[in-house]
This record gives sequence, structure tokens and C-alpha cells, in this order.
Amino acid sequence: MKERRRKKSSVLIGGEDHQSVSDSMAADRSRGFMREEFVTYAYILLYIALSSGQIFFNKWVLSSKEINFPYPLGLTLLHMIFSSLLCFLLTKVLKIFKVEEGMTLEIYVTSVIPIGAMFAMTLWLGNTAYLYISVSFAQMLKAIMPVAVFVLGVAAGLEMMSCRMLLIMSIISFGVLVASYGELNINWIGVVYQMGGVVGEALRLIFMEILVKRKGVKLNPISLMYYVSPCSAVCLFLPWIFLEKSKMEGNGPWNSHSLVLTLNSLCTFALNLSVFLVISHTSALTIRVAGVVKDWVVVLVSALLFADTKLTVINLFGYAIAIAGVAAYNNHKLKKEASSRVTNETPGDDSESIALVSQAKTER
Repeated sequence: MKERRRKKSSVLIGGEDHQSVSDSMAADRSRGFMREEFVTYAYILLYIALSSGQIFFNKWVLSSKEINFPYPLGLTLLHMIFSSLLCFLLTKVLKIFKVEEGMTLEIYVTSVIPIGAMFAMTLWLGNTAYLYISVSFAQMLKAIMPVAVFVLGVAAGLEMMSCRMLLIMSIISFGVLVASYGELNINWIGVVYQMGGVVGEALRLIFMEILVKRKGVKLNPISLMYYVSPCSAVCLFLPWIFLEKSKMEGNGPWNSHSLVLTLNSLCTFALNLSVFLVISHTSALTIRVAGVVKDWVVVLVSALLFADTKLTVINLFGYAIAIAGVAAYNNHKLKKEASSRVTNETPGDDSESIALVSQAKTER
């Protein structure tokens, strides 16, 4: 009888131990999940802060009322040189990140060089626009990007015209037109520069999609920066010699702002790195939603930071219409990408492709 009681008590103790272990494991899993959620949201907030801050920083550096470094070409060239050096340091010297294999001379010449050239054009023209128009209005004009990408995609055979897409493009275009109508201090030179930057970015995205769909090359953001940044720097260096070098030399020692320019370049690289972190820990949907939130942050905060920004009700109403169209476009693209992955996904396929980067790297 006593032995039976001892066995029963040992079973009860063993059951209690098992229950306590299970509770401990559940608590650990819950803490791990909360920690992972916290890290994810921290990366998203970091991306929004860096993306918005970089736009304000560039405007501050270029503005004649602030730092007064009116050389958008030189500033963009500095960004690309700085990015090239840091990418080489992180991948080849410190080996913190790994550059993905598969790059050939043929792919570099036919794809990476056009991507680098268009990226250089986008940043150069986009930064130049800040000399003529406000940050908020420049951001509103950027909302036309999906229209440019779609039209060029149809021309390149990457997109199919449909009534749904035609409606979405019409909504975006109408919203941008309304926002432009509500602009109090419109400068058409700045508008031309900004739209040129939009066309350059659309062409870059088309080249990137061709690189993925037709050549099957997939690169994470670090590898993309490693290959593209030096090419963009070369593309910017040639026009800089003819357009800005003599002005910079004739207007005195511009290197007096070396600390500010170094911090500006470091912030640009940190922004690209944050894109890598967000994509690694979230999804394409998250980066698109974060991009829309960032757009509104830039539009509203710029009105508080810069004297040349005067928002009107018509501005905001038109921009809201355009953003609604952009959201519909993003939803359509995500569904299309999801169905494509289900059809073509293979074991071991790397989901961090260059296609995801294409939506995030437009932030300047």
C-alpha cells in the first residue's frame, strides 16, 4: 500500500514538473514572439525616420537659406562614392555581409549599367528639383510614379493593359493634377526636374524587372548597392566635371561643410541598410505600407520645417486621391506577385529578390 502511494505521488510530481516545463516553454515562446515583433516595428520606424529625415536633410543641405550647398549633382556623386566605399568595406574587408554570386560581365553591361545610369539620373534630377519646389510638392509629384512605371511596362511587354489598371492610373493622375492645381508657388522648372526624376526611376524599375524576369538574377539590397553604386558614381562624375566642378571651385572652399556632407552621405547609406533590414524581417506589403506612411510624414512635417512649404486643402485633397490610387496599385501588384510565386516557386528560392528592392529604393 505504501509503495503504491509512493508511485502515485511520484506520478503527480512528474506531472507537475512536466506542466511547469510546458508553461516555461510557452512563456519563452511568448517572450520571443514579443521580442521579434518589437524588433520588426523598430526596423519599420527606423526606415520611416531615415527615409523622411534624408529628404529633409538633402533639402537643408541644398537650400540657400540653410547650408547653401547648391550642387545637387555633386551631392549625389558624393553619396554614390561614399556608398561604394562602405559596401566594399562591409562585404570584402570586414565581411559582415555577403555579395551574392551569379553576376557576369554580360549581365553587368546589359543590366547593371543601365540600372546604375537611371539611378544616377533619378537622384540627380530629384535633388535638383529641391532647389525650385517645396519638399511637400515634390513628394506629391512622386505619386505619379506608378503611372510612369505602368506605361513603360506596357511598352516593354512587362505589363498588360486592363480596365482595372486604366482606372487606377486615372485616379492617380487625377489626384496629382488636383494637388498641383492647389500648389500656391508652382515653379515649372522644378516640376520638369521632378518629372524627369520620376521617368528615370520608372526606367530603373523596368530594367530591374527585366533583370529578374528575363535573366533570373536575384540580389539582396546590399549586393545591389555593391554593384550599382560604383556605376552610378561614374555616370555622375562625367556631367559633374562639365556642369558643377568649375562652379564649386569658383565659389570658395566648399569643403568647409565636410562634416555635414559626411553625415548626409552616412544617412543615405543607413537608409539603404534599413531597407535591407525591413525586407529581411517583414514582407513586400510592409515596405509598401511603410512607404505610404513615410510619404504623408514628409508632406505634413515639411510644412513645419521649411518656410517655402504652404499646404492648402486642395493640395491635401488631391494627394489623398493619388495615394488611394497608389494603394490600389500596390494591392494589385502584391496579388500578382503572390500568384506568380505560387506558380513558379522552387525549393530554396531566395525571396529577397531585387524586385522587392525596387519599391523601397525610390526614397530619396
